Amino acid sequence: MKSLKTVGLTAMIGTMLALAACGGNNDANSSNDNDAGEQLTGQIKLDGSSTVYPIMEAIVEEYQAEQPNVKVSVASSGTGGGFKAFIAGETDFSNASRPIKEEEKTELEAKGIDYTELRLAYDGLSVVVNKDNTWVDHLTVDELKKIWLEDGTTKKWSDIREGWPEEEIKFYSPGTDSGTFDYFDEVILEEQPIVKAATLSEDDNILVQGVTGDKNAIGYFGYAYYAENKDNLKVVPIDGGNGPVEPTNETVESGEYSPLSRPLFTYVKNESVEKEEVADFVEFMIENAAVLSEDVGYVKLPDEEYEKDLELIKGLK
Repeated sequence: MKSLKTVGLTAMIGTMLALAACGGNNDANSSNDNDAGEQLTGQIKLDGSSTVYPIMEAIVEEYQAEQPNVKVSVASSGTGGGFKAFIAGETDFSNASRPIKEEEKTELEAKGIDYTELRLAYDGLSVVVNKDNTWVDHLTVDELKKIWLEDGTTKKWSDIREGWPEEEIKFYSPGTDSGTFDYFDEVILEEQPIVKAATLSEDDNILVQGVTGDKNAIGYFGYAYYAENKDNLKVVPIDGGNGPVEPTNETVESGEYSPLSRPLFTYVKNESVEKEEVADFVEFMIENAAVLSEDVGYVKLPDEEYEKDLELIKGLK
């Protein structure tokens, strides 16, 4: 009897040690909210705005450190391109730097695709010129419009303000599939044709390179791309009617940087949230969007907005 007790005690201690080691591994490998520290598998696809891309790239990198067996792919074909893929049923998320359009809603409805809109952060659409541009100290909204609207002429800086150089302006703009283009088109161009001489690209890095490479260049894109390249670019304060204001975290969050402050979105397919890995990812995204959006140069939303979206997603599960 004594021998059996000894054997039983030894076995019990061995089991406890094994369980402790197992629990320690779970804690080390996963700090996600998944109650059991479960390692998930599956695939998640995101596409859309190049402006939102840096936020999503940061979120995906952090998530895959916790869930390496969930393969998350992020593309940046522009807001319009992302919605096309979303409507075609090719993606789980569509990232957007503008709200979804009525025609896109109609197409999704026709396909029977239900979705949920989530806001990630604020952006201050930034107008930039070359670092060696010494004459542009600020621009009014009317001057921005005069610069960027097609009027059949070859535009020079001297056409915009007296005393500026008689040098031809070089233009760099997001492409027409970009939500940034749509936003600029709405609030500055008022849906009139953009200057034909503009170089258009959905890749914001190409726009950065274009402006940094030409003293007479002007461009615009999301605040994060300016923040990342501020040593090589000059941001232009914009006068929306109350004096020139430069985009900063404070002026974007307060709305003082008007009319070029805007929210950034992602749209998730409701059907996709029924998959455990997608539900886990979207909750992780909402819980970490504030910190990671600021890490890459954007401005976080008020905490209550993230809390509201988290409850919304939990309701879909």
